Amino acid sequence: MPIASCLLPLASCLLPLAYCLLPLAYSAVWDDINSFLAWASCRGMGILPWNGHLARYHSYHYRGEELVDSRKYAPATQRNREPILNVLLEILPATGTILEIASGTGEHAIYFAQQLNPRKWIPSDIDASLRDSIIAWAKDYPSDNLHQPLDIDVSQPVWKVEQEILSEIPDIVAMVNINMIHISPWSTCLGLMAGAGRILSSGDILYLYGPYKQGNKHTALSNADFDSYLREQNPEWGVRNLEDVVEVASNHNLILEKTYQMPANNLSVVFKHM
Repeated sequence: MPIASCLLPLASCLLPLAYCLLPLAYSAVWDDINSFLAWASCRGMGILPWNGHLARYHSYHYRGEELVDSRKYAPATQRNREPILNVLLEILPATGTILEIASGTGEHAIYFAQQLNPRKWIPSDIDASLRDSIIAWAKDYPSDNLHQPLDIDVSQPVWKVEQEILSEIPDIVAMVNINMIHISPWSTCLGLMAGAGRILSSGDILYLYGPYKQGNKHTALSNADFDSYLREQNPEWGVRNLEDVVEVASNHNLILEKTYQMPANNLSVVFKHM
């Protein structure tokens, strides 16, 4: 009992401190959970697809009040953004506007806009929650050359913002599409190429990034596993054959210019409008 009576005052002193630290500890645990979800999503342990992207919500509770952060996170972004940037710096003209199709979370958009200034960057996505994510990221990382996200559904015969783009932003010199055509129906690839053919002018660039088969064969076992997983989620998804993509592009005056080998068995595929 003497020991207990000695510890009681100590416990009463530590209790307020514990109360103050509890929200921080909770936040740290939640971050660990989110880190695990990011890790798991990359390994097929329950991904959350939005318009062909692997993304996730980040939200937390604090003292009974729910604070929802509308930013979403795509785990691969931090890993691939610098290699992609290096290619973009090589292939893009020094000025002009880049239209990004299926921007997803917006993490690429806010990074590339800052790194590629004075070029202008226009993100877009069909998913309203992802457009909200792009806006939220832009608030935290503002850039005067980053446009508000557009609502573009590439599968439509004519994109509803197409006249707005062509009339108000005439200096589009490139279109960028990252990690979309393998996590979406083949119709999105067809629509992307058709739209690029209409919007881009002679000499302009279409840049694609993602995994591809070549000669109808996977270039890595991990890509084959990923392809099988995607098709289990949706039979219309899957790693595309590069030659098929090139053929569709050629039907819209887009000629394969160059491919770049990228980390994690991905490719950068560069087309030029003729």
